[in-house]
Amino acid sequence: MSTSSRTTAVVVAAAVGISALAACGTPGGGADAKTVTLVSHDSFNVSKSVLAAFEKESGYKVKILKGGDAGKAVNQAILSKGNPQGDVFFGIDNTLLSRGLDEGVFSPYEAKGLAHVPAGLQLDKGEHRVTPLDYGDICVNYDRGYFARHKTAPPKTFDDLLKPRYKGLLVTENSATSSPGLAFQLGTIAKYGQDGWQDYWKKLKANGVEVVDGWEQAYYERFSGSAAGKGKGDKPLVVSYASSPPVEVLGKKPAPKEAPTGVATGTCFRQIEFGGLLKGAKNEKGGKALLDFLVSKEFQEDMPLKMFVNPARQDAKVPELFTKYGATIGKPTTLPPETITKNREQWIKQWSSLVLK
Repeated sequence: MSTSSRTTAVVVAAAVGISALAACGTPGGGADAKTVTLVSHDSFNVSKSVLAAFEKESGYKVKILKGGDAGKAVNQAILSKGNPQGDVFFGIDNTLLSRGLDEGVFSPYEAKGLAHVPAGLQLDKGEHRVTPLDYGDICVNYDRGYFARHKTAPPKTFDDLLKPRYKGLLVTENSATSSPGLAFQLGTIAKYGQDGWQDYWKKLKANGVEVVDGWEQAYYERFSGSAAGKGKGDKPLVVSYASSPPVEVLGKKPAPKEAPTGVATGTCFRQIEFGGLLKGAKNEKGGKALLDFLVSKEFQEDMPLKMFVNPARQDAKVPELFTKYGATIGKPTTLPPETITKNREQWIKQWSSLVLK
């Protein structure tokens, strides 16, 4: 989040470029039948060794096409529906899911291995137009060093973010163009209700919140705690993922006692990411095989340290680094999918009018 976290969220590892990937199954005749294309947001990542092992036992090669932040990638998938850019889409989450389903972007397919995915994550269980692949929590992250230097406690809750001591310290993403940004807005709606969330955002705007287009800009360019951004940003608070802190520890020797960034656990919204077979896919057989791979235990166990999201499969092992340095959110805010479906577009317009003008 990722990530989706990811964040979906997330979702926060170095992204792979357009590359070759194998998918199980027996390819049909012709050159096109040996290639399957995965369309995703920028944070999709997978280990080369996992791809190599998968390639060895199959003949499909997969092009990975990245379309920016999840919100932008979903919008592009809708604009190209019926004549999609690829065969499978990865990274539509529960905040945007109804948009893709209502627009008829996906074809039904029940992926192999779905029995290992908890029913609570299967939001389209009856029709299987999409397959849950990961989940994460969108939360405010903080730069521990900043707050230690200023001898100030970091915020813990949505209410804390309105306090004068945090004025001008928070950067978030645009709800209209970013899934983490939309998830954060939905978290405030879940917290304050349909009658109170707009007043909350008026106060948050008055307290100096900064809005940027997408997660990568917020985290790498504006956040002071990002190692990848070399701490050049001046915002010690950023809307990111509960699983972002392990990224800041990955590869460091000796391993620190705690990550340099922390999570305001009272600001979290649960995000579930899905994949789906794109309607009109030129290689439908390869697309189905690719979805099977995305649900496989091999791919699912690879996800935590590549995209820093929780695997959807309940039998997939999660690395110690992920569990030790990431935050576990016991009670994230949530909203029923049907509530999001009914109100999302209006909420985004209201948010844009309040915050961006």
